Amino acid sequence: MENELVEQRKQKIKELRSIGINPFLNDFKPSHDAGGVLSSYSNFSDEEIKNLSDEFSLAGRVIALRDFGKSTFFHIMDRTGKIQGYIRRDVMGDEKLNFFKKFIDIGDFIGIRGDLFKTKTGELTINVKDFKLITKSLYPLPEKWHGLKDVETRYRQRYLDLISNPEVKEIFLKRTEIIKLIRGFLNERGFIEVETPILHPIAGGAAAKPFKTYHNALDMELFLRIAPELYLKRLVVGGFERVYELGRTFRNEGVSTQHNPEFTIMELYQSYATYEDLMDLIEELICFVTETLLGALEFGYQDMKVNMKRPWRRINLIKSVKSKLGEEILSSDEFLFKKASSLGIAHKGIRGKAIVEIFERTIGDEIVDPTFVYGFPVDVSPLARKNDLNPEITDRFELYIAGREVVNAFSELNDPDDQKERFLKQLDFKSKGEEVHEMDEDFIGALEHGMPPTAGAGIGVDRLVMLLTNSPSIREVIFFPHLRPE
Repeated sequence: MENELVEQRKQKIKELRSIGINPFLNDFKPSHDAGGVLSSYSNFSDEEIKNLSDEFSLAGRVIALRDFGKSTFFHIMDRTGKIQGYIRRDVMGDEKLNFFKKFIDIGDFIGIRGDLFKTKTGELTINVKDFKLITKSLYPLPEKWHGLKDVETRYRQRYLDLISNPEVKEIFLKRTEIIKLIRGFLNERGFIEVETPILHPIAGGAAAKPFKTYHNALDMELFLRIAPELYLKRLVVGGFERVYELGRTFRNEGVSTQHNPEFTIMELYQSYATYEDLMDLIEELICFVTETLLGALEFGYQDMKVNMKRPWRRINLIKSVKSKLGEEILSSDEFLFKKASSLGIAHKGIRGKAIVEIFERTIGDEIVDPTFVYGFPVDVSPLARKNDLNPEITDRFELYIAGREVVNAFSELNDPDDQKERFLKQLDFKSKGEEVHEMDEDFIGALEHGMPPTAGAGIGVDRLVMLLTNSPSIREVIFFPHLRPE
C-alpha cells in the first residue's frame, strides 16, 4: 500500500512539473508562526477577531486533512506548534480548491495567507485566501492516530519520530535548555568555555577502550577522545583557573540504557578549590537547572520520587559497604574477592575495583535522592589527589541520583612524581586485561611546570537529561543513537 502511495505522489510531481510548477520552492517567507498566533489571539472574542485588519502568512507541514466537498479543513505544523487552516470554494475559487485537493497530501509543506476566525468549537483558524505548495513529500507520514511506536524505527528514522510524537520533540527542546542553563550558570561564575582536541595521540583521562583512527599526513595513529580531562588541566597550568568544556566524548564499549558509544560530557576545573567545594558547586548547579526547568525540586522519575532539595546527603563509600555487608568483607582480599565474584564482578584481583563495583551493585543502584559518595580507593583514582589523613583513599566523589552515577569529581593530583608513579601502576593493571589510564609524558611535563591546587568534575549530560525528562534510556535523549545495521 505504501509503495502505491509513493508512486501516486511521484506522478503528482511529474504532473506539477509538466504544468510549470516547481514542487520544491524556496521563495515563501512566513510573517508569523503557529505558536505566536495562538498565544496572541486565542483569548480574543469573536468580535475582536473580526475587527482585526491583519493578514497572516504561515508555513509548515500538513499533518491532517478533512475534505467537506466545497471546503477543506487542514492543520499545518511548524517549529512552534500546529494551527488549523480553512479553504472555501467561494473564497478561493474552483481552480485553487481543486488544485489543493488534487496535489496537497499529508506530509507536504505549504505556505498559506489569510485572516483569522474562530470555528463553532472555538478553534482559532486561518481563513485561507491564498496558498502555495513549497515542498512535496514522497512518503506518507506514520498513521496519525497511533503515532510512531516501533522503537527501532523511532531511533533509525528520528525525523519521523519527531513529526509523529510531540513529546519526543519536547525532550530535545528540554535538552537544549538544560545545556544552555549549565553554560549560563558557569559563565556567570567566571568559568571560560574552551574547546580541546577530539583526536588524541594518547587515549588518556579515563580508563576506557578508545576508537582508533589514522592520520595519513602525519603518519600516526590517533584516538577519538575518551575524556577531555588532561587537555583541560594543561590549560589550568597555562593560567585558565576556571575552565570548562561541553562536548562529545567517545568510548568503544558496550551499549545499554545508560551507555552510547558517543555521549556528551561537561568537564570543569576550578583552581584553589577542593572536591568538597565542588560538591557545593555541583549541588547548586543541578538544583538551579532542575528548578528552572521543572519549576520544582521534587519530581517523578520512572517509578521513583526524587527530592533534590538541599543539602544533599554525603556518604563514605567504604563505610557504606561495611555497614551494608559487614566489617568482615574488607578484612581480607579473600573475603572481598569472594563477595565480588558472587555478584558477577570481574575484579581482576584489583581491590579498589572490587570495592567500588560491590558498592554500585548493592548500594548505588538503590540510591534515589541525590547522594555524594566519597572516599574512593587510590588504585581506581589515578588522577585524583590522595587524602591527607588516609593515603589509601583519594579526595574524590561520585554523585548518584535515581540509581546511577551522574557526576565524577575530585581534587586533582598536581604532584608530577606521584602522577608518574600512578601511571606506571596502571600498566600493572593493563597486564591483567584492564582498560587503564595510559602514560602521558607530555602531561607529566605540564605538571612539572606547576599546576595550582585544583578540583575538577565531569557531568554526564545525557544522564542528567534522562533524569530531568523522565526518559528510561539514553537513546531517548540522543537524536541519533548508534544501532546495529538493519
